[in-house]
Amino acid sequence: MSLPPAQCDPAPKVMRLGFSDLADCLRAGWADYRATPLFGLFFSAIYVVTGNILFQIGAGFFTWTLILSLGFPLIAPILAVGLYDVSRRLEQGQMPRFSQVLPIIWQERTRQIPWAGAIIVTFFLFWTFLAHMLFALFMGPSALLGPPDDLQSYLNLNGLWMIGVELVVGGIAAFLLFSLTAISLPLLLDRELDFVTAMLLSLKVTQKNLLVMWVWATIIAMSTLLALVPWLLGLLAVLPVLGHASWHLYRRALS
Repeated sequence: MSLPPAQCDPAPKVMRLGFSDLADCLRAGWADYRATPLFGLFFSAIYVVTGNILFQIGAGFFTWTLILSLGFPLIAPILAVGLYDVSRRLEQGQMPRFSQVLPIIWQERTRQIPWAGAIIVTFFLFWTFLAHMLFALFMGPSALLGPPDDLQSYLNLNGLWMIGVELVVGGIAAFLLFSLTAISLPLLLDRELDFVTAMLLSLKVTQKNLLVMWVWATIIAMSTLLALVPWLLGLLAVLPVLGHASWHLYRRALS
């Protein structure tokens, strides 16, 4: 679960960020996407196809659609690893090739990113469990056996309260996960650190730049939400830009 001290890189210094950094990172992310569009389309297409499969699993059930739509974006950082590598190579003056980038995720299996991925998956599973508990709390124990699967069932006082509480609780959980992974995933790709140290550093970056990181999380959430319609196709543009921009934000957040 952790690397031997002799193999670890020294912990980087946490830097102060400003709103101008977010704008610069988005511009840099767009520039990376334009320079290597095929990589962005390839990795985002995986996300789009997988997302549509998940939505088909829950097709016709408002309950499952709500749970999956709120929980599915939590796994997005895993697919961004390839985009981080593309930005890293462009930063080094290289022109990435698929033969270099595609093996990255497989090669990372022996390093620390899979452990970070396990934390993300655990969050996703915990969210689905918590969502069911909230359904039962507001809609009654029978919701655990067969939750109402139509929108009309939620347009009452209990249903509206449940949706409100789910949004608040889900938002808190999502921001916590964002705080742990926003910087740690590109950091783990770039340096030899254990995943616990990387996540703690990511949390420190968020604490030191709380307002800036909150705005960054909001940008990610809102742009991702808008990109979900229709059929997640907007993610073909949004996900690559955000992935590349996240790499550049990591480079500014740590020295």
